[in-house]
Amino acid sequence: MLRLDQPRTYMRFAAIVVTVAVLPLACQKQAVDQRATTPLAAPIPDSTFGRLVADLSGPGAYFDTDNLISNETSYLHVVGALKRLDVSGGVYIGVGPAQNFSYIAAIQPRLAFILDIRRDNLLQHLMFKALFEAAENRVAYLSLLTGRPLPEPDRDWEAADIEHVLEYVDTTAPTTESARAALDTVGVLVRGYGLALSEQDVATIRRFHRVFIRAGLDLQFQTHGRPPLWYYPTLRQLLLETDLDGGRANYLASETDYRFLRSMQEGNLIIPVVGDFAGDHALPAIGSYIEQQGEEVSAFYTSNVEFYLMGDGSFDRFAASVVALPRTYNAMMIRSVFRGPFGNRHPQRVSGYYSTQLLQPIDAFSEAVELGGYSGYSDLVTRGSLNLRALQANP
Repeated sequence: MLRLDQPRTYMRFAAIVVTVAVLPLACQKQAVDQRATTPLAAPIPDSTFGRLVADLSGPGAYFDTDNLISNETSYLHVVGALKRLDVSGGVYIGVGPAQNFSYIAAIQPRLAFILDIRRDNLLQHLMFKALFEAAENRVAYLSLLTGRPLPEPDRDWEAADIEHVLEYVDTTAPTTESARAALDTVGVLVRGYGLALSEQDVATIRRFHRVFIRAGLDLQFQTHGRPPLWYYPTLRQLLLETDLDGGRANYLASETDYRFLRSMQEGNLIIPVVGDFAGDHALPAIGSYIEQQGEEVSAFYTSNVEFYLMGDGSFDRFAASVVALPRTYNAMMIRSVFRGPFGNRHPQRVSGYYSTQLLQPIDAFSEAVELGGYSGYSDLVTRGSLNLRALQANP
């Protein structure tokens, strides 16, 4: 593993960025296509999976959004850059709900951890896990998620574009029988993952699932105690978002991506963990486990959690844990910054989007931390971020 305390490490990474930016597109695609050869980590037995979740998790806490879906409409804008920089394999760490699956599909890590301060996020990921395992393809997954009757078996579904899949969900109403079957399927599967789930936990999973069934693709991001804002996206909008090249990049846009994620879920290789990013247990424990397995982090998606860490004075503890992570030489931080004092004038803001997605090499982040840190959140989200436009494909 290369670190910035080794001579010219960061210069070497900068040279790679420049090289990728000027490579012919065919060469870039060849590098991307090699990603599929990265093998997954060995499957984790259910009983071990449950113990691992418990051992890695720390105390949970309250957060004032339901986070059943993301509010980051720009979440796919980094996907092209991740592929062109060959950020692949290794271990992925992320936060929040299903946007993680699109990053995982793009990076194809050997192992993934979803770390969130809300226990509800762990429970929701158990719901997602059950849905992946129960559904053989994308249309079955979305049908079970939204309580729709499963369509007749048809191989054409595997080649269908995302619009066709969503059209089925939009034009098919849930029935009492299909909704009950979906809820019961998830309820049975989540009890078999080796976690000590209380009846309240199972009821919470069922409540989340009912929200998806009731709202369907119109489900909108929600906050607690505040009215919904005009820019909060719906599930439909998130599924139809594109990368900066205009390509569909959501994990349900491709049957191949869906199958990859399903294989990870079946192998218990997407591990939800409860904990504070800046706590003294969860993230350090994940780092120790990764090191013990001889693995390295390739990407860490933080969303805008660092904004809150800087607000409560705990950012330095988080930064120290990140610096200590074993990582690949081109490992990336993936961030989202929202409009307001920090996002309105951000140089990488994309017109029409309330959020802006950023990439920063973890080595560059670590170097800044070791040289004295950041003066504030604005400094964090501007210094050292890569120019995503410069990494776009040739027209």
